Amino acid sequence: MAHTTSALTRPDGSPVRVAVVDDEQMLTDLLSMALRMEGWDVKTAASGLEALALARDFAPDAMVLDIMMPDLDGMGVLQRLRQSGNEVPVLFLTAKDAVGDRVAGLTAGGDDYVTKPFSLEEVVARLRALMRRAGTALSAEAEPILRVADLSLNEDSHEVMRGDEEIELTATEFELLRFLMRNQRRVVSKAQILDRVWNYDFGGRSSVVELYISYLRKKIDAGREPLIHTVRGVGYMVKAPQ
Repeated sequence: MAHTTSALTRPDGSPVRVAVVDDEQMLTDLLSMALRMEGWDVKTAASGLEALALARDFAPDAMVLDIMMPDLDGMGVLQRLRQSGNEVPVLFLTAKDAVGDRVAGLTAGGDDYVTKPFSLEEVVARLRALMRRAGTALSAEAEPILRVADLSLNEDSHEVMRGDEEIELTATEFELLRFLMRNQRRVVSKAQILDRVWNYDFGGRSSVVELYISYLRKKIDAGREPLIHTVRGVGYMVKAPQ
């Protein structure tokens, strides 16, 4: 039976709380919109000092924290949070992608790390995993698995299976398939796919969507009953055979 990812809630059943901290207004607006679509309670801050106040007053279940900020940087925020005994799971955002920066962020007490530009789907998935691991949020499902017919996708382990065959996907192919499966039986446009799967600054072109759909079809549908469908002039849809 097909199903989508279940909602995350706090142990008392209330919506999970996420703080988004970045000095780029467009980015915080976009992330907030994506997280609210998950049914989460979201508040934002534009500086390190605001982040500390937000952590104290809002008591978030997870924090998305930019490393580069004008007053107190993300590392400084994290250090103060941990010194005060606040163990909120932190997902770092940064334009730096050097291995050394990643290690520095994680050894400073951060829990995960994404580099700009990133996909909104990836941020949502990382936050879900962080909150489940920390025990600050509960899911109605034991496993974070999306299914359409004999196709399954595990959002935590990134394993994709079609029947009993494991399918190897690149990171972008995985994000595209995840977005399609989260919206199964719903047509999604190329613009929606670019918005959620590719960079937050909309740097992609619609032709890249067609290209990656073709890659997915070769891996998922070749020689099998097709699950990925084109709706001409509208977009794409994943659905089980009738």
